[in-house]
Order: sequence, then structure tokens, then C-alpha cells
Amino acid sequence: MAILIDENTRVLVQGITGNVGSFQAQIMRDYGTKIVAGVTPGKGGRKVHGIPIYDLVEEAVQEHQVDAVISFVPARFAKDAAIEVLSSGIRFLVLTAEGIPDHDVLIVLRYAAIKGATVLGPDTPGLISPGKCKLGVHPHTMFMEGRVGIVSKSGSLSYEVGRVLTKNGIGQSTVVGIGGGPIWGLSQEAVLQMFEEDPETEIIVLLGEVGGKLEHDAAAFIEEHMNKPVIALIVGHTAPKGAQMGHAGAIIEGEEGTAASKITSLERVGAIIAKSSLDIPELIKKKGI
Repeated sequence: MAILIDENTRVLVQGITGNVGSFQAQIMRDYGTKIVAGVTPGKGGRKVHGIPIYDLVEEAVQEHQVDAVISFVPARFAKDAAIEVLSSGIRFLVLTAEGIPDHDVLIVLRYAAIKGATVLGPDTPGLISPGKCKLGVHPHTMFMEGRVGIVSKSGSLSYEVGRVLTKNGIGQSTVVGIGGGPIWGLSQEAVLQMFEEDPETEIIVLLGEVGGKLEHDAAAFIEEHMNKPVIALIVGHTAPKGAQMGHAGAIIEGEEGTAASKITSLERVGAIIAKSSLDIPELIKKKGI
């Protein structure tokens, strides 16, 4: 089984005629993702890779059933595009754009809450349920189907851990990149809950980094609600205070944001701490997975 997406998920691609949208749509479709439509204003009536294009999301949903949208719309237009998706009753939106103004993100997330929808991102690489569906830019050759759930702030770190696990014959149920922050739709805590409730995910790998307090919230959730084992890898041990380490949310402000404080918090509630990605396969095998 998988969380959020599976082999039956019907997908719409916003911004499908742009260079990135077109390129990634073809890769996702070739992987097996059921892309039923694309949307680019002014390009309606055309096709990209055989996928019909519409001017508006509203027009697309009149012709196709859509379960999820992945948006490759640039940051300055991302808010309006997201509101259009959510207004159409679609319940899952993957928001890939980086640099969306924080005020715009807050508006999108508030509207999503009102509509009962889920937003992954912004600045997310997306997610992949290996062998079933890919909604984003994860390099699918690094992943294989299995029973390990992965949730990560960093896209590149999730790719590396997926590669290491796959090389060691350990498959994944779903790999979710929540994005670089500093404001998130889906949090680590929310994804942990989904994995806890997924009958075919047996163990979870949490990949975190310096900045913010999401990992502390995740630790509190693990302590109160999780029975499945969690392996945690937190990167950024040598990051200096006040420096931005790649992601907008990776800025240490106060002791809670340090790698050491997060490791202490997670270790205290029983999470297994990995020192590097290379440690993770052995730690999983010790749990009999």
C-alpha cells in the first residue's frame, strides 16, 4: 500500500507547457503515473505528450476525474493557480515552486484548510510510491517498492537514502519530500501519522535538518502516538547560528533549531539515530525488515 498517491491516482499537471512542466510530465507518465490532463492558460485545445491541455482547471475537471494536481507554475503566479485548484474541489496539491511569498503561502494553506484539501510544499520535490505513481522530480531509478516510509525536508537527501536502501535490497512504500520551508503544508508529523496508519509501511525513516522546530513536533508525536519504529537522520551538525543552509527553513535561531537538540529530542522518545545515510540499511535490518 502507499500514502497520498497510488497506481489509481488521476493527475492534472499545472504549467504543463513550460520547460520543466513538459519535461517532468513525460517522465511521470512514462513511469506509469496516470496523467489525465494539463492546464496552461491560453494553450487550451493542444496536447503535450498526448495529454490534453485546458485553459482552466475548471474546464479540465468537467472532462476528467482528477485526484491530485502537481503545479509547476512559477512562484509569482503560484498562489492564484493554487486557489484555482482548490476551488475546483481537488483534494491534493503538490506545490513545487520555490520563492513563493510567505503571505501567499499562508493564504493558500488557509484556503486549503477551509476546503478540506492537503498541500504538499511549497518548494517540494514531490513524492513517489515506487512501482505505483510518481508526482514530482524524484529520480525513480533510485527507488524500489517495499515497506519503508521516508519523510524528508531535503529532496537530495531523500534521493540519497533511497539509493542506499535500494542498493541494499530494501524497498520503500512512499517517499515524501515536504519541502524546504520556512512554511510547510504537510509537516513531518502529519506524514508520520499517515505512515503509522498505513498497514504496509513497517518502519519509517525521518530525514531532518537544522532550523525550525518540526523535528521537535515530530518527536512529540512519536512519543504519544507511534508504535512503528522510526529511524532519524538529522544533518547540519556544523551549521553556524544565523546561517541559511540551502533551504529557507534551514536557519538556526535558538537552541531548538540545532541538529544536536533535535537528535536529543528524537532519541529521548525512542527514535533510532543514524549518523549517516550508510547506517540506515543496517539499522533497518536489525529491526527485521
